[in-house]
Amino acid sequence: MKLCMVGAGFSGAVIGRELAEAAHQVVIYDARHHVAGNCYTERDEETHVMTHVYGPHIFHTDDVEVWDYVNRFSTFKPFTNRVKSTVDGRVYSLPVNLHTINQFFSTALRPDEARAFIGAKADDSIKEPASFEEQALKFVGRDLYEAFFKGYTQKQWGCHPAALPASILKRLPVRFNYNDNYFFHRFQGMPEHGYTALVEGILDHPNIEVRLNTPFQRAMTGDYDHVFYSGPLDGYFDYSEGRLGYRTLDFERFIHDGDYQGCAVMNYGDESVPFTRITEHKHFSPWEQHHGSVCYREYSRACGPHDIPYYPIRMLDEKMMLARYMEKAKSTDGVTFVGRLGTYRYLDMDVTIREALDVARGFLCCRESGDTPPAFFTEPM
Repeated sequence: MKLCMVGAGFSGAVIGRELAEAAHQVVIYDARHHVAGNCYTERDEETHVMTHVYGPHIFHTDDVEVWDYVNRFSTFKPFTNRVKSTVDGRVYSLPVNLHTINQFFSTALRPDEARAFIGAKADDSIKEPASFEEQALKFVGRDLYEAFFKGYTQKQWGCHPAALPASILKRLPVRFNYNDNYFFHRFQGMPEHGYTALVEGILDHPNIEVRLNTPFQRAMTGDYDHVFYSGPLDGYFDYSEGRLGYRTLDFERFIHDGDYQGCAVMNYGDESVPFTRITEHKHFSPWEQHHGSVCYREYSRACGPHDIPYYPIRMLDEKMMLARYMEKAKSTDGVTFVGRLGTYRYLDMDVTIREALDVARGFLCCRESGDTPPAFFTEPM
């Protein structure tokens, strides 16, 4: 079979590799000049620091198969994401932990004391949180909410946290110990030579042809036995139902002679500071030595027609529009929609790879049984 992948990020690369190893011919299109999608990394020309061009990506997972999979194609170095936050001129650890609590409230509480202390500040009148704001108030109370969540979230999403769904704040946003590891997952690390080299390794197969700087046109669908589309779902249908809402990011690059902030990620919780965070990229590769440093201030805003979409908004209007696009997709023969853009969901890298593996295996099972592959192996809703 001759199969097509639209997009050379993790979704297209992993599905393409799995199907190429099953003896299918695979052609991968990407409109950009590079593979790896928004995970693309390259050496900064001035400092030679490995930079995450579209913002930092830290690999973390509890999925053993996914961890083994990426380690087939790259050596991973240990990396622990220790995020800091500047609030009202002081620096704190994130996620909110026992150190943060004691520093913020000028206390020296033990874990059980801190738990009772925060419990007394939490708003227990909120039984079923209906918004991000209510979710935060229910768990941490107003002081921590306004310091670490309110301003940052308002800048990130462009609206008041009271207008955002509670699901954005998925888990209890406080730890009653001194663990400042931002992630909970068992496996955490960075590919030694960057994500671009990792994806290039996945794509290195004789049955795979990659065509960069080549946008995929819907009229090309008929040239292939099946298409796996990881581009924007609404874009495939020429935005006939309207544009799905996204947030995008602007990056302001600057160079520093030495170490600028002493950590990879510094959030800025104050609403008066226009950017959400500063990332210092040499700290994402701590096994390397660089005197100079390249940093980026990140600004979040609404995504326009010519911007790179980063975070799906998924408010009520978008979900209604998504449902209409899903119906169109399900009536489209020979196309499966995958990945962050194709299913209009925010996906971590490990989940993207897991779903890509499952999609490839599901497709092969459909071929063996004579069933028609579905438009979505994972329902976007």
